[in-house]
Amino acid sequence: MLQRTHKVLFVAAVLLAAGFTSAMLAQANSSDEGHSGVIRGAGTSLVRGGTGSPSFTPVMTKFAFSWRDGEGGFECLALVPSVAAGKPGSGNFDTNAMYVTGSLSSAWVQGQSAVLKGKATVTGLGAATDAPFTATITRGGPGATLVLEVSGLTFREIVLEGEIRF
Repeated sequence: MLQRTHKVLFVAAVLLAAGFTSAMLAQANSSDEGHSGVIRGAGTSLVRGGTGSPSFTPVMTKFAFSWRDGEGGFECLALVPSVAAGKPGSGNFDTNAMYVTGSLSSAWVQGQSAVLKGKATVTGLGAATDAPFTATITRGGPGATLVLEVSGLTFREIVLEGEIRF
């Protein structure tokens, strides 16, 4: 009887230790405030309000970024239709309006959002070299958001396809 009690206590201690270790590892891998480990995303988005008043031409972007071990990159290609709204072909996003390509110098996670900062070369709208930029992102798939601030311009984007993870 005593031997059986020792076995039960030993098994209970092992299970308790395993549960405690699992909880510690899960906490270490979570995205706590300020954590700036691996951040990545890629996809297609629409800029809210497009080009704005008066035409409200839609703007679609293709974006990609990654941050790991203190370094990363950022890409964003903005496309607009070459044909005016209401005409055949107006839904084809075939004209490069802006391209942002750069390196990330910092990343910061706070809750469900992350802030990426860096310098980029910008062509097209807002053209510049070594332009500081900030991308504020929310995690998730379709419906996640990306707000890009560069060259004095702000683009509020909604993810249609793809995913942002951190």
